[in-house]
Amino acid sequence: MVEKVLQNRIFDVLQYQLQNYPREDALCDKKTGAWRKYSTEQVIEIADKVSLGLLKLGFGPDDKIAIISYNRTEWTLVDLGILQIGAQDVPIYPNMSDEDSTYIFNDAGVKLVFVENKDLYDKVRRILHETPSVKDVYTFEKIEGAKHWSEITDAADESLRTRLNEMKAKVTEDDLATIIYTSGTTGVPKGVMLTHKNILSDVTQVRQVEPHNNTHRMISFLPVSHIFERTAIYFYFYVGGAIYFAESIDKIGDNIREVQPNYFTTVPRVMEKIFDKIMGVGRDLTGIKKAIFGWAVNLANKYHPQGKNSAWYNFRLGIARKLVFHKWVEALGGNVLGIISGAAALQPRIGRIFEAAGIPVRPGYGLTETSPVLTCNRFTDGDWFIGTVGIPLPEVKIKIDEESGEILAKGPNVMLGYYKKPEATAEVIDKDGWFHTGDVGEIIDGKFLRITDRIKEIFKTSGGKYVAPLPIENKMKESLFIDQIMVIGNKRKFPAAIIVPDFEFIQKWCKKKCIKLSSKEEMVKSPVLNERIWQDVEKYNKRFGKVQQVKKFVLVADNWSPDTGEITPTLKLKRRVILEKYADLIDRLYEDESQSHYFLNN
Repeated sequence: MVEKVLQNRIFDVLQYQLQNYPREDALCDKKTGAWRKYSTEQVIEIADKVSLGLLKLGFGPDDKIAIISYNRTEWTLVDLGILQIGAQDVPIYPNMSDEDSTYIFNDAGVKLVFVENKDLYDKVRRILHETPSVKDVYTFEKIEGAKHWSEITDAADESLRTRLNEMKAKVTEDDLATIIYTSGTTGVPKGVMLTHKNILSDVTQVRQVEPHNNTHRMISFLPVSHIFERTAIYFYFYVGGAIYFAESIDKIGDNIREVQPNYFTTVPRVMEKIFDKIMGVGRDLTGIKKAIFGWAVNLANKYHPQGKNSAWYNFRLGIARKLVFHKWVEALGGNVLGIISGAAALQPRIGRIFEAAGIPVRPGYGLTETSPVLTCNRFTDGDWFIGTVGIPLPEVKIKIDEESGEILAKGPNVMLGYYKKPEATAEVIDKDGWFHTGDVGEIIDGKFLRITDRIKEIFKTSGGKYVAPLPIENKMKESLFIDQIMVIGNKRKFPAAIIVPDFEFIQKWCKKKCIKLSSKEEMVKSPVLNERIWQDVEKYNKRFGKVQQVKKFVLVADNWSPDTGEITPTLKLKRRVILEKYADLIDRLYEDESQSHYFLNN
């Protein structure tokens, strides 16, 4: 069979799949207790009804429509329906503040809002008096007194079919598809304008270098409001794979075992949690089982980044996979062929150990402004390198600025610019068309990109020495006692750190050591625990130059999350927010003149 050609608009992936790889489980979720499965034909039918209903209600080209929801089939169905009428959707994270939501509604001129549940419905209702452009709000879950999204599909008028077809035909690859607002880690959110071509060029390029196909199942749990997972969804449609939305972060493990996916996308923080959980199981083993587990992990930690291992090593690794690592594969559904990691740097140790275990993890790199993928490690021999974010996509050019070390990118996936912000656009896209990523990096072996830090995150001590916090933080997080860490020290005498301990592990540690520390507050104030954590900090400090070493730290009893505002929805640190939150504590840490390497916040 000759494969039909993909057209040049995002919604064309539906017809492409129908013509080439129609399937019964094209889009699935588990919001009703059982898996809801929509065939390719049903997805097209419902997306068309969304389009026809929106037209019937008076919406049309260039209208801005917001979606505020966690991952579910309705998100994608409404998204595709919006795009088919030449309108643009504005995805908003469910945990975004009222202040930021209000700003986005007004900045984008949002006319219609889709929300998932009552909490989000009430949240939008609270700010409607400040957002005059919003005409109506519809919900995905049925809520008393609210309009359900089915009212839009029920309003679909077939007499408008010809008009819909005409409108779809007028949509071009260069038309604006979506405005995605940045998380606001450095101030007021900026609306990233992405065209159909921006996103589809990323989709088609990734297909050239990744092995996903129509025989594969994919599970999705990263927020589809973010461009990383959203582009992944379009990519799955394009390759003909089945898409399964996980119920929630808490149920990922159960859903993975049910779906038995072949591939999924993730972020380093999730991989760290998976790894910590596996290691926790290993620590609870006893006798010969514990010894075998430890032997297998130590062996995996010596795995060569490109698989250039001796025959003797491979023989032992084969035994380790049969005795230990096959259980890791089973925990991920038993059929996992690969994991794609993005949004932040993955600890090389985690990549190495999972690779040795027979679970390839391939980090990639990109930004919302680049739709998002710029580079990725491949699954083919010689095209991946642990500790890097891989090779540029076929149509993407990457270069390193000679003076600053900043990574510059050029390609069809680079955004139009920031919505209503030409000055901000000019700051990041120069006159030659190079997008300035804000990341610092280097090229390894002539083709692999390694990220070393963010330009805005590198700070200078009062002694004039530059410190890049990211590599230090990644190394420190290898400690079993550290859950989160942020290295500080801008205009200060030395680098220090704010640390969120891994309270779950510490509870077990205290029990084994017969140490009575019951609450988080008691733990962070315990000299015994602080001294133990300092041992790990001191060990990892040896990997860095003297001026980069953490000289003092303070433990905090808070858990950092997107809901409380310290990290983004893709689990990256909001450094400005953390610095403001702990400003007084940081001042006292540096004012403390004791000889201790930690500061007890009593």
